[in-house]
Formats: sequence, structure tokens, C-alpha cells
Amino acid sequence: MTAMARTAAAPPADTPPPLPLLPKRRGIELALLLGAVLISVCGYVVVGLAKGHALPGGAVRYGAGLGALALLAHLAVRFRAPYADPLLLPTAVLLNGLGLVLIFRLDLETPADHAAPTQLMWSTVGVGLFITVVVLLRDHRMLQRYAYVCAALALLLMAAPILFPAINGAKIWIRIAGFSIQPGEFAKVLITVFFAAYLAANRSALAHTGRRVGRLRLPTGRVLGPIVAIWLISVAVLVLERDLGTSLLFFAIFVVLLYVATGRTGWIAVGLVLAGVGAAAVGTLEPHVHSRVEDWQHPFAGIAAGRGPGQLAQSLFAFAAGGMLGTGLGQGHSSLIGFAMKSDFILATFGEELGLAGLTALFLLYALLVARGYRAALGLRDPFGSLLAVGLAALPALQVFVIAGGVTGLIPLTGMALPFLAQGGSSVVTNWIIIALLLRISDRARTPRPEGNGTGDGTGGGTRGGVGSRGTASPARSQGAHDAGREARFGAGSWVVGFLKPMRSQDQTQAQDRPPAAPSPAAADDAPSPEVGR
Repeated sequence: MTAMARTAAAPPADTPPPLPLLPKRRGIELALLLGAVLISVCGYVVVGLAKGHALPGGAVRYGAGLGALALLAHLAVRFRAPYADPLLLPTAVLLNGLGLVLIFRLDLETPADHAAPTQLMWSTVGVGLFITVVVLLRDHRMLQRYAYVCAALALLLMAAPILFPAINGAKIWIRIAGFSIQPGEFAKVLITVFFAAYLAANRSALAHTGRRVGRLRLPTGRVLGPIVAIWLISVAVLVLERDLGTSLLFFAIFVVLLYVATGRTGWIAVGLVLAGVGAAAVGTLEPHVHSRVEDWQHPFAGIAAGRGPGQLAQSLFAFAAGGMLGTGLGQGHSSLIGFAMKSDFILATFGEELGLAGLTALFLLYALLVARGYRAALGLRDPFGSLLAVGLAALPALQVFVIAGGVTGLIPLTGMALPFLAQGGSSVVTNWIIIALLLRISDRARTPRPEGNGTGDGTGGGTRGGVGSRGTASPARSQGAHDAGREARFGAGSWVVGFLKPMRSQDQTQAQDRPPAAPSPAAADDAPSPEVGR
């Protein structure tokens, strides 16, 4: 009787073992946030001591304000996204705090133009929107329903600055009642949502259909159309707004997502060729962009002509003066760079006063931010969520490359803001929204699932199969199949652009043309019912 009872109580042989619960790590996040705030406050104090030989009067207010913002963001994550990545928020707070320190340091060079209080106000707005996204957006897949709305809003935001006068040669700003907004910063998040949704619906057609040209398979016209359209839009933005950075960013993020969706390196080559052709044509024909290219090719031409060094030359001199360890916070000569020292050339101040060691630490912080975004993408199985996480993580990576390459003379200089570090309200608000979306995605990816309640939607780690014996599908499996079907119908029901319809891959077509094989008796007994896929 005892043996029989043990046999009856034992679980079936095919029952999977219980999944280990992932730690939430909110305590680690709080400790890292405290360290980020302390590092920022120490930087603020060091600048005051270096410039005024006394503790700055606003150190307590600055530390209290940054600490309160960090605590509010932490509480929102703790209660609404408990399994989110514990490194994303502290990294963002540290970068934002260092940016405020640098802007405060540069304000001492321009007594008539104090930008640090305004930047702190915009940081508050950004954290407020961060909390709003974390609290209200319970599932990142809701954004897929509004993909075309996001695309329409992104195009409107991109085109809006054309109606306003140019500032410093580029039409990328909207100024109303004393406030200035850069709509392209918000458009980059919206266009990333649309790219992720479109590629999630059409990845099979992009990867498996079309004609072969050498080692590259070109899709059909209906699928290739959006790629050409995005290229034309990016070039149009470059021509009309004289903004090399925004057009390169939009096209680069599309190429990155296209490569991730299809796994074909040929698309990277095509993207580089198209971007190079467009940039070369506009750099030759458009006077403002052509002047940027001339400054890049001959950064010391002003010195040779007797006009003195330009901004790029001063930036190179600043990096050279910084050396390995830098001159120290507050002890550089940032005022020589000119009017863009708080925005485009703030990295030059960082390199001069903190040296190569400080630049390495800064780039490692950005790399950590990007890597944790990619890790969240790997934890998901739904194509839209994975592509969205990759795209959002790639945005700061591309911006850092473009800005760092411009101020060091690697590529022509563009008017983009270094994420969290440079002056710019639109930029810091947008970056906080990106961090909120990545936290929401990482929470979805790391949330454990109950044993035996597998999901077909691929929304988290620790999932198991959801089909019971004799073809009975679990509710989670049915919901996952419904979500997958909804994702596949994304392009098919579109009335906006006819060629956005998803196409069947060649493997699917060949599989449908072949007659079905007769199942074995054992397979017929264990096969799921037709209701599973509905």
C-alpha cells in the first residue's frame, strides 16, 4: 500500500520540474541609485571647490532634487515592474546627474546664460513621463496596435520644423513663446515602434522571397517599397531641414532592425551604400552640409588662414590637453569652444577635464545601457518586443557614435545631443521615455511563469509547453496563438500602404504545395486538436 501511495503521489514522468524564481533585485537597484546620486553630488562639490574655492551653495538642493527624482522612479519600478532590469535605472540616473554637473560647470563660464536649472526642470519632466509609462503601459505589445498612428505622428513631427526659421543653419527646432522643442527627438521613438511592428509582420517575406542578386536576395516590390520610401524620406529630411544627424539616425535604425529581423548581413551593405550615396549627394549640393564636410576635412584651415581655430579644432585641442587623467573638473578651458560647448561639444569638456580614463568610463556606461537593452530583447520570444528592445537600445548607441565621431573628427559633425549629458530638454525627456520602455520590456522578459502555464506569446523567461494531453490547449497557449495571429495580420489589414501586406515565405509556399504526410497512429493519438491554432 505504501509503494502504491508513493506511486500515485509521484508526478508523471513527463512533467517538467518547477522553474526557479528569478530574484527581483530591487534592493540592488536602490543601492546603485544611491551610489549614482552620491557620485553626481561629489562632482557638483568638486566643481564648486575648483572654481570658487568653497562649497557651492546649491549642493544640498541639487542632491535632494536628484535623489527625490531617483527615489520616485525607483518606487514606480518596484511596485509596477518588479522584475525589471536593476541596472537600467541607476545607469540613466548617473548619466543624467553627470550631465547636470557638466552643465553647471559650463554655466560658470557663461554667467549670463545659466542652463543647469532649466536642464533640471526638463529632467523632472522626463522622470515624470518615465513614471507615467511604467505605471500605465502594462504590456509593450499594446504599442503594436498603434504602429501606423506612430508612423503618422513621426512624419508630422519630422516635417514640422520646416515651417520655422533655421537656427545655426539647421531647421530642427520649433520655438513658441520662448520655449524651444526639437520634435525629431520624439519622432525617433515613434518611428522605432513602427519599424519594429512592420518588420515583425514581414520578416519572413524579407528573408525568404524575391530574386537573388549575387549573394543577396532582393524582396519583391511590395516588400521592398517601404525600404526605398524610408531612404527617400531620410534624404528629404536632410535636404529640407539641413540635418545630417537626424536623417542618418532614422535610416541607421531601420537598417539595424532589418538586419536583426532577417539575419542577412547583405542588408547592412545595402544600407551603407544608400546612406553613403545620399550623404555624398547632399553634402556636395547643400551649402550648410557642405560647410560641415569642409570643416571635417580641414579642421585647422582657419589657423592657416589667420582666422584662428574653429570649434572642431578647439575640440581636438581639448582632447589633447586632457591626456590620460584630465585637468580636473572645473580646470579646463571649455569657453574657447564657443556657443555649442553645452550641447554638441560637451563631450570635449568631459574629455579635457576627465581625460581618456573618464571618457572610457563614460562610454562603458553607455555600453552597459545598450547591452542591458539587448539582454531584454533576448529574453522575449515575440518578434515585435524583441525588435522594439533592439531598436530602443540602438538609438543611444547610434547617437553616441555620431556625436563622438563628430567632435573627434572621425566623421562630419552633426547637430545631435549626447544622451542624458548634453543640454536639451527634448533629448533628456525622450531618453527617459526610452529607459521606461526598456524597463517595461525587461520586466516582461524576466517575469517568471507558473509551472505548466506555458505561453505561446513568448513574453517571458521560464515558459513551458502549454498543450495538455490528448490535444487540450491551455488558455495561455490559446491566448498566445491569438496574439501571434494578430501580429501576423498587422500588415494584411492595412489600408495606408498597399505593399505593406505580409507575404508568405518560400518555405511556407512549398510546404502548402506538398501533399500532407500520413501521420503514424502514435502521432495521431498525441496530435493536438484543430482548436489549438485558432
